[in-house]
Amino acid sequence: MRKYLLIGVSAFVLGAGTMAYISPIAQANNAPKAQTYKLLELFGDVLGTVEDQYVTEVDDKKLIEAALDGMLTSLDPHSGYLAPDAFEDMQDTTRGEYGGLGLEVTSEEGVVKVISPMDGTPASRAGIQAGDYITAVNGQSVLGLTVNEAVKQMRGTAGEAVTLTIAREKTDPFDVKLVREVIKPKAAIARMEGDYGYVRLPGFNEKATDALASSVSELKSKNPKMKGLILDLRNNPGGLLDQAVGVADVFLDGGEVVSQRGRDPRNIQRYNARGGDMLNGLPMVVLINQGSASAAEIVAGALQDRKRAEVVGLTSFGKGSVQTVIPLRGGADGALKLTTARYFTPSGRSIQKTGIAPDLEVAQTRDQAQDIANRVWFSEASFKNALNADEGKSRVGAHTPAEAPPTGFDDKKGDFQLQRAIAVLQAGGVAKTPKLPKPAAKVAEVTAKAAAAAGGKTPVTEVK
Repeated sequence: MRKYLLIGVSAFVLGAGTMAYISPIAQANNAPKAQTYKLLELFGDVLGTVEDQYVTEVDDKKLIEAALDGMLTSLDPHSGYLAPDAFEDMQDTTRGEYGGLGLEVTSEEGVVKVISPMDGTPASRAGIQAGDYITAVNGQSVLGLTVNEAVKQMRGTAGEAVTLTIAREKTDPFDVKLVREVIKPKAAIARMEGDYGYVRLPGFNEKATDALASSVSELKSKNPKMKGLILDLRNNPGGLLDQAVGVADVFLDGGEVVSQRGRDPRNIQRYNARGGDMLNGLPMVVLINQGSASAAEIVAGALQDRKRAEVVGLTSFGKGSVQTVIPLRGGADGALKLTTARYFTPSGRSIQKTGIAPDLEVAQTRDQAQDIANRVWFSEASFKNALNADEGKSRVGAHTPAEAPPTGFDDKKGDFQLQRAIAVLQAGGVAKTPKLPKPAAKVAEVTAKAAAAAGGKTPVTEVK
């Protein structure tokens, strides 16, 4: 294998040199390509030097796979190279069943960062949160590893224990012991909340649309006087585009759900719902938070733009880019996961970086409201090499949320965002819902006001 890989690189470089010799005019007219061939030759030289002179024996296959992944991840946080085993793992995930801990993760400057834990999984039960950093697995550092390499260490045989070292803001690093399970994310969770139906979608795997439609149908048949529905997409990390379109289609009577636009501005692909709304126009609220990403944002944005539902919660993650998985040699050589387009809501809003802003902003806890007021929450915009929003807009910065639980509300027993969603349905819309007093001014606001009073000089404030 090692010689085969080296011969392949050498042959490619030799072929480039031969083309240049045969057709110097073509080379002169295509200087960028000539530079590319020169850099490919440099890559071959570096690989050869590492093989001959590195302090220990090297694995050419791992080196080249790491180079491929590095090339792609330099473009944006969501592009990458999937080795054959990683490609197989990804297929297992989208099918909705795999062995692991139940975490959606990404990489930020060589550190594995949690986007969100999945409902009902070991990670969720252990209290791992969006924005946590995973620094070690079973005592072995994962700093500097690719996401695929780190995930490989976390997955394994069901029943085996895994210890994750977690770094979280305002706390010292700590270990969390979890036991791997066969992860079978529930495609939908449904129940009644008083007079209103409630359906939670933890993700958008291949079963999401069918499970949602079945849940809605069952709620209607058992509760013929149901007055409305809450669709809970909080901490939903997304998934398959066709499932996002399918889920929105359950509630829309035709029309556009989402569009995607690639490098060529003329290349616009639109996805439309079919006729027929399963709820026949019953009022809806969609719940989102900072862990709602990708497909979840497509659905929330579509229902919001089409005036089919109002959105309650916090601004979503802002992952509005399209990744196309391109198998190499049918998957035998793995696959490329390449960002090829951006998503846009029916009104033309780019989801990328900015996310979906709720119609009624509600923090889940008082501590969360404090955090949002004092710092910029972890989101797609946190990545240094994140793709920009096509329309040039920026994400909202640190601010005091419009609403937060009042003093005396038990955060551990009550779901404040859900309560406010029910209040919106009962009142007949956000505009008619009696608003709660805005939380007291936080340190960030006090600092800003003090800076203005000081003529623009920001006083030093220590936040503990």
